[in-house]
Amino acid sequence: MSTIEISASLRNDLGKGASRRLRHAEQIPAVVYGAGKDAQALTIEHRIIYKAQEQESFYSQVLNLVIDGENTDVIVKDIQRHPFKPKIMHVDFLRVVAGQEIHTTVPLHFINEDQPAKAGGIVSHHANEIEIACLPKDLPEFIEVDVAGLKVGDSVHLSDVKLPAGASSVELAKGADHDSAIVTIDKPKGPAAEDEGDAEAAETDAE
Repeated sequence: MSTIEISASLRNDLGKGASRRLRHAEQIPAVVYGAGKDAQALTIEHRIIYKAQEQESFYSQVLNLVIDGENTDVIVKDIQRHPFKPKIMHVDFLRVVAGQEIHTTVPLHFINEDQPAKAGGIVSHHANEIEIACLPKDLPEFIEVDVAGLKVGDSVHLSDVKLPAGASSVELAKGADHDSAIVTIDKPKGPAAEDEGDAEAAETDAE
Protein backbone atom coordinates (compact mmCIF):
# COMPACT_ATOMS: atom_id res chain seq x y z
CA MET A 1 0.00 0.00 0.00
CA SER A 2 1.40 3.39 -1.01
CA THR A 3 1.62 6.19 1.53
CA ILE A 4 -0.76 9.09 1.04
CA GLU A 5 1.12 12.37 0.61
CA ILE A 6 -0.37 15.74 1.56
CA SER A 7 1.35 18.98 0.55
CA ALA A 8 0.95 21.88 2.98
CA SER A 9 2.40 25.32 3.70
CA LEU A 10 3.01 27.12 6.96
CA ARG A 11 0.73 30.10 7.60
CA ASN A 12 1.01 33.11 9.89
CA ASP A 13 -2.33 34.73 9.10
CA LEU A 14 -4.55 33.34 11.87
CA GLY A 15 -8.09 33.90 13.11
CA LYS A 16 -11.61 33.39 11.80
CA GLY A 17 -11.27 36.07 9.15
CA ALA A 18 -8.09 34.51 7.80
CA SER A 19 -9.68 31.05 7.74
CA ARG A 20 -12.68 32.45 5.87
CA ARG A 21 -10.41 34.02 3.25
CA LEU A 22 -8.56 30.74 2.82
CA ARG A 23 -11.77 28.83 2.19
CA HIS A 24 -12.94 31.39 -0.35
CA ALA A 25 -9.64 30.78 -2.16
CA GLU A 26 -10.25 26.99 -2.17
CA GLN A 27 -7.70 26.48 0.62
CA ILE A 28 -8.34 25.09 4.08
CA PRO A 29 -6.73 25.80 7.45
CA ALA A 30 -5.10 22.92 9.29
CA VAL A 31 -2.87 22.33 12.28
CA VAL A 32 -0.20 19.76 13.13
CA TYR A 33 0.95 19.08 16.70
CA GLY A 34 2.50 16.43 18.93
CA ALA A 35 5.88 14.69 19.28
CA GLY A 36 7.01 17.29 21.81
CA LYS A 37 7.07 20.08 19.22
CA ASP A 38 5.13 23.31 18.92
CA ALA A 39 1.88 23.25 16.98
CA GLN A 40 2.11 24.61 13.44
CA ALA A 41 -0.71 26.32 11.56
CA LEU A 42 -0.95 25.13 7.96
CA THR A 43 -2.65 25.83 4.67
CA ILE A 44 -3.68 22.99 2.32
CA GLU A 45 -5.38 23.10 -1.06
CA HIS A 46 -8.95 21.89 -0.67
CA ARG A 47 -8.78 19.68 -3.77
CA ILE A 48 -5.77 17.81 -2.34
CA ILE A 49 -7.35 17.04 1.02
CA TYR A 50 -10.75 16.28 -0.49
CA LYS A 51 -9.30 13.73 -2.89
CA ALA A 52 -7.14 12.16 -0.17
CA GLN A 53 -10.02 11.78 2.32
CA GLU A 54 -12.01 9.73 -0.19
CA GLN A 55 -9.60 6.86 0.58
CA GLU A 56 -10.45 4.88 3.70
CA SER A 57 -6.77 4.65 4.63
CA PHE A 58 -6.65 8.45 4.98
CA TYR A 59 -8.25 8.04 8.41
CA SER A 60 -6.29 5.04 9.68
CA GLN A 61 -2.79 5.17 8.22
CA VAL A 62 0.38 7.15 8.74
CA LEU A 63 0.39 9.94 6.16
CA ASN A 64 3.31 11.85 4.71
CA LEU A 65 2.59 15.51 5.39
CA VAL A 66 5.00 17.60 3.31
CA ILE A 67 5.27 21.02 4.94
CA ASP A 68 7.12 23.43 2.66
CA GLY A 69 9.18 20.52 1.34
CA GLU A 70 9.84 18.87 4.72
CA ASN A 71 8.36 15.39 5.31
CA THR A 72 6.47 14.72 8.54
CA ASP A 73 4.75 11.46 9.53
CA VAL A 74 1.26 12.15 10.86
CA ILE A 75 -2.16 10.64 11.44
CA VAL A 76 -5.51 12.43 11.19
CA LYS A 77 -6.92 13.28 14.61
CA ASP A 78 -9.93 15.35 13.59
CA ILE A 79 -11.61 16.58 10.42
CA GLN A 80 -14.34 19.19 10.31
CA ARG A 81 -16.84 19.27 7.43
CA HIS A 82 -19.35 21.78 6.21
CA PRO A 83 -22.81 20.86 7.57
CA PHE A 84 -24.34 20.39 4.10
CA LYS A 85 -21.81 21.27 1.39
CA PRO A 86 -19.16 18.77 0.17
CA LYS A 87 -16.45 20.85 1.81
CA ILE A 88 -13.69 20.15 4.30
CA MET A 89 -13.40 23.01 6.81
CA HIS A 90 -10.39 22.10 8.98
CA VAL A 91 -8.04 19.18 9.67
CA ASP A 92 -6.01 18.34 12.78
CA PHE A 93 -2.91 16.20 12.28
CA LEU A 94 -0.87 14.48 14.99
CA ARG A 95 2.84 13.90 14.47
CA VAL A 96 3.95 10.32 15.00
CA VAL A 97 7.38 9.05 15.91
CA ALA A 98 8.67 5.55 15.24
CA GLY A 99 8.90 3.68 18.53
CA GLN A 100 6.24 5.80 20.25
CA GLU A 101 2.79 4.27 20.74
CA ILE A 102 -0.21 5.99 19.20
CA HIS A 103 -3.95 5.75 19.88
CA THR A 104 -6.22 5.97 16.87
CA THR A 105 -9.40 4.51 15.40
CA VAL A 106 -9.37 1.84 12.70
CA PRO A 107 -12.36 0.85 10.54
CA LEU A 108 -13.97 -2.59 10.83
CA HIS A 109 -14.66 -4.71 7.75
CA PHE A 110 -17.37 -7.29 8.33
CA ILE A 111 -17.06 -10.37 6.11
CA ASN A 112 -19.32 -13.35 5.32
CA GLU A 113 -22.44 -11.42 6.31
CA ASP A 114 -24.46 -13.40 3.77
CA GLN A 115 -24.20 -16.57 5.87
CA PRO A 116 -26.21 -15.43 8.94
CA ALA A 117 -28.66 -13.78 6.52
CA LYS A 118 -29.23 -17.06 4.70
CA ALA A 119 -29.96 -18.68 8.06
CA GLY A 120 -32.68 -16.10 8.75
CA GLY A 121 -30.70 -13.66 10.89
CA ILE A 122 -30.25 -9.90 10.60
CA VAL A 123 -26.66 -8.66 10.97
CA SER A 124 -26.70 -5.53 13.14
CA HIS A 125 -23.54 -3.41 13.43
CA HIS A 126 -23.02 -1.60 16.75
CA ALA A 127 -19.62 -0.18 15.78
CA ASN A 128 -17.91 0.55 12.49
CA GLU A 129 -14.51 1.32 13.98
CA ILE A 130 -12.54 0.63 17.14
CA GLU A 131 -9.77 2.50 18.93
CA ILE A 132 -6.46 0.71 19.17
CA ALA A 133 -3.02 1.38 20.61
CA CYS A 134 0.07 0.38 18.63
CA LEU A 135 3.35 1.56 17.19
CA PRO A 136 3.10 3.43 13.87
CA LYS A 137 4.64 0.48 12.02
CA ASP A 138 1.90 -1.86 13.32
CA LEU A 139 -1.06 0.35 12.39
CA PRO A 140 -3.48 -1.66 10.19
CA GLU A 141 -5.54 -0.10 7.42
CA PHE A 142 -8.60 -1.98 8.70
CA ILE A 143 -9.57 -4.95 10.88
CA GLU A 144 -11.70 -7.83 9.64
CA VAL A 145 -14.56 -9.28 11.66
CA ASP A 146 -15.79 -12.65 10.38
CA VAL A 147 -19.46 -13.38 11.15
CA ALA A 148 -19.54 -16.75 9.38
CA GLY A 149 -21.28 -19.42 11.42
CA LEU A 150 -23.12 -17.02 13.70
CA LYS A 151 -26.78 -17.71 14.44
CA VAL A 152 -29.70 -15.65 15.71
CA GLY A 153 -28.85 -14.49 19.23
CA ASP A 154 -25.09 -14.66 18.70
CA SER A 155 -22.83 -11.63 19.03
CA VAL A 156 -19.22 -10.58 18.57
CA HIS A 157 -17.65 -8.52 21.34
CA LEU A 158 -14.49 -6.45 21.33
CA SER A 159 -12.63 -9.28 23.05
CA ASP A 160 -13.57 -11.59 20.16
CA VAL A 161 -11.93 -9.38 17.54
CA LYS A 162 -8.56 -10.64 16.36
CA LEU A 163 -6.20 -7.67 16.38
CA PRO A 164 -2.98 -7.60 14.36
CA ALA A 165 0.31 -8.27 16.11
CA GLY A 166 1.45 -5.31 18.17
CA ALA A 167 -2.04 -3.78 18.55
CA SER A 168 -4.33 -3.69 21.59
CA SER A 169 -7.83 -2.39 22.28
CA VAL A 170 -7.96 0.92 24.11
CA GLU A 171 -11.46 0.21 25.45
CA LEU A 172 -10.61 -3.27 26.78
CA ALA A 173 -7.65 -1.79 28.64
CA LYS A 174 -10.21 0.09 30.77
CA GLY A 175 -11.73 -3.13 32.09
CA ALA A 176 -14.03 -6.04 31.30
CA ASP A 177 -17.15 -3.87 31.54
CA HIS A 178 -15.98 -2.12 28.35
CA ASP A 179 -16.19 -5.34 26.35
CA SER A 180 -19.14 -4.14 24.29
CA ALA A 181 -20.81 -5.97 21.40
CA ILE A 182 -19.81 -4.70 17.98
CA VAL A 183 -22.15 -6.90 15.95
CA THR A 184 -25.18 -9.04 16.81
CA ILE A 185 -27.33 -11.45 14.83
CA ASP A 186 -30.90 -10.43 15.48
CA LYS A 187 -34.23 -12.06 14.80
CA PRO A 188 -36.04 -10.55 11.80
CA LYS A 189 -38.96 -8.25 12.51
CA GLY A 190 -42.08 -8.20 10.39
CA PRO A 191 -44.99 -10.39 9.35
CA ALA A 192 -42.87 -13.52 8.97
CA ALA A 193 -41.39 -13.17 12.44
CA GLU A 194 -44.81 -12.37 13.92
CA ASP A 195 -46.37 -15.45 12.27
CA GLU A 196 -43.55 -17.56 13.69
CA GLY A 197 -44.17 -16.09 17.13
CA ASP A 198 -47.90 -16.79 16.86
CA ALA A 199 -47.20 -20.38 15.86
CA GLU A 200 -44.89 -20.85 18.85
CA ALA A 201 -47.55 -19.37 21.16
CA ALA A 202 -50.19 -21.71 19.71
CA GLU A 203 -47.95 -24.72 20.30
CA THR A 204 -47.44 -23.62 23.90
CA ASP A 205 -51.21 -23.26 24.45
CA ALA A 206 -51.81 -26.70 22.92
CA GLU A 207 -49.38 -28.22 25.36
